[in-house]
Amino acid sequence: MAITKSKTLKIDYFSYAKAFFNLMKPRVMSLVIFTCAVGLLIAPEKINFFDAIFSLMAVALGSGAAGALNMWYESDLDSLMSRTCLRPIPTGKLSKNQALIFGIISSIVSVVALYIFSNLIAATTLVITILFYVFVYTIWLKRKTPQNIVIGGASGALPPVIGWSIATNNITLEPIILFLIIFVWTPSHFWALSLYKLEDYRKARIPMLPITSGVRATKFNIFVYSLILFPIALSPYFLNFSGLIYLIFATLLSGYYVFISYCLLKEKNSTVEKKLAIKLFTYSILYLFMIFSFVLIDKAI
Repeated sequence: MAITKSKTLKIDYFSYAKAFFNLMKPRVMSLVIFTCAVGLLIAPEKINFFDAIFSLMAVALGSGAAGALNMWYESDLDSLMSRTCLRPIPTGKLSKNQALIFGIISSIVSVVALYIFSNLIAATTLVITILFYVFVYTIWLKRKTPQNIVIGGASGALPPVIGWSIATNNITLEPIILFLIIFVWTPSHFWALSLYKLEDYRKARIPMLPITSGVRATKFNIFVYSLILFPIALSPYFLNFSGLIYLIFATLLSGYYVFISYCLLKEKNSTVEKKLAIKLFTYSILYLFMIFSFVLIDKAI
């Protein structure tokens, strides 16, 4: 009997830990860690291995803390949407108070740890990232304006700046370029998702662009942003930040991004339109990963 009880407790603790891990939005966190690591690795100055690892862990915890606070505040919306209804709070695996306490404590620990293992500029930038995501995007903008993801996207674009400042203790043109790539990429990425999950956002009454301005206007804006992204993605080469290898692959990747966006813009069949929207959304994730990968590869070569 005691053995059975012990096994049950282990399973419960594992489920509990898994719920807290999912509360941190691990998919978003993985992208944050990657872009931050790229900023750190391409910086002209190097720090020792352990400081780098612990700094990245602190940034990951800060990202997770912001995700937890986002889920705390948006638990009512999450329960209405098929994409988010299985998150820890809507399913009852964690309470709102647990998410709030976890988010606050993790935020404080992450910032203090980053300050200890790196410097004040990196820690301050992490503070700005967390506060911007929680207060500006989640609490202020998301339920009020279709420009929520345009302005709020700044928080998701800061990790490479943090990575660069961890190594250099300053912020220069190079990390700002990386910031701009993510910042301009973000709207088309999320608007493609909102086209695919239109009914979800309508049910939750989130004023995403397809709901406030219509599908046609959203597709036009996606195409415009893909055009703006093209020269910004190539700018590392023209600003002598990256070399020819990066230029070639960034041109191909960005050109295909524009092509899919154009196909989506011209499509009139609603079924095909949804397929193109999810295709663009999926490709946009690969696109950002590859762009940053080639920044790193080009620097290494």
